[in-house]
Amino acid sequence: MKQHKHFGEIVNGYSIPVLNNREIRATAGIMFLLAFISLVLILSTENFVPVKYVLSVFVIEFSVRLFVNPKFAPLLIIGRLIVGSQYPEYVGAAQKKFAWYIGFVISTVMFFLLVVLNAYSLITGIACLICLVLMFFESAFGICIGCKLYGIIKKDKAQYCPGEICDAKQKHEIQKVSRNQLLVLLGLLLFIVLLSLAFKNNFKEKPHNLFQETKYDSK
Repeated sequence: MKQHKHFGEIVNGYSIPVLNNREIRATAGIMFLLAFISLVLILSTENFVPVKYVLSVFVIEFSVRLFVNPKFAPLLIIGRLIVGSQYPEYVGAAQKKFAWYIGFVISTVMFFLLVVLNAYSLITGIACLICLVLMFFESAFGICIGCKLYGIIKKDKAQYCPGEICDAKQKHEIQKVSRNQLLVLLGLLLFIVLLSLAFKNNFKEKPHNLFQETKYDSK
């Protein structure tokens, strides 16, 4: 009865337990959207109710992933349903577990402060920002920052990282950024600067209702 001792799934062709990064990435996108909407509501209407529910779900999600089984994590199940028709992208389970511990600690601290103590501070603001950055990089770029930290902190090298980012390798020609491409980025930056100078007052002022103004002018 020594089965289920490992964290992750045993898949033929892989020497260590792995997880499906496609569903993990999809779930990160869902979590980012929930957290971002909650943040917008806080900043725009000072409504803290949604974020308290979101944090409660996050704590449950990470707790199930780490202490029960990722198979039964509610949001991961939703992610699996969404990308279930896509071919799996296997990643090492060890570094994902490390990354999820980071998410568990952040969400637990925020839950204690915002839900249990019903208080907010600079700590909750910074924790929320870190959480958003981690989830955005995971969902948008497929970059697991926690996995990168795992490779730095742990002696044993992380295996099967998303996009093979843990392996030192030369970039393919299609991945290289040329001098002309850098000049394009510089041109965009210059355009934004010139735009801000040309429309400085327009950017600061609140837009008026075009049709309402036309209606008044016709009288």
